[in-house]
Amino acid sequence: MTVTGQGTDTTRALEELADSRPSVRLRAALAVGTTPDPRHVDELVERCAVEPEFFVRDMLTWALTRHPLPLTLPRLLRELGSARAQARSQALHTLSKIGDAQAWPAITPALLRDADDEVARSAWRAAVVLVPDGEEPALTTVLVTQLGRGGGETQRSLSRALVALGEVIVPDLLAAESAPDPLVRAHALATRRLLRDPEAGFGFLLDEAKRIVALGGSGHGGG
Repeated sequence: MTVTGQGTDTTRALEELADSRPSVRLRAALAVGTTPDPRHVDELVERCAVEPEFFVRDMLTWALTRHPLPLTLPRLLRELGSARAQARSQALHTLSKIGDAQAWPAITPALLRDADDEVARSAWRAAVVLVPDGEEPALTTVLVTQLGRGGGETQRSLSRALVALGEVIVPDLLAAESAPDPLVRAHALATRRLLRDPEAGFGFLLDEAKRIVALGGSGHGGG
């Protein structure tokens, strides 16, 4: 497919976004982003909700970032209310890539606690990108309610999001280290240690924190 500024090429690219071959869909998303046309924002957003391949979705996100913000932002914000989890997740991912603070009010506690792990993870990442100065403590308060949630990847995502907020997270983490749930205590301890050593392997830190908790320790004296 030739990438040009002609309307026929863009029309063909939009049609190829539904092709059965991921390589064709990837090339089509690249073409639509290379020659952005405001008329195609809806199609791009709709395709994000159903595209099965991660790398194609990422190219669709890139294509959306190439279009005018006054058109993409309202459409993405509407998508946050979709019943389809992938639609919510990908819209959040795209908003984080756009990075415009106008989206912050839409990052609600409900999205940060979304029952779908992928949506919640996308919301956490978007939140730490978009949070205004001074709102970090309130965001931390919501995020720590998710400690102990899900599997290793979900817990790693939450810890990375919290660590991105900096020292403001420490009081809430120390409180969580006394929670009744040992999974919450271990996750809080591992996150606090990740803050001290961001290059450390999260899996190692979490395993170590679980051992400390199992032995009845809090880790408060260990940094």
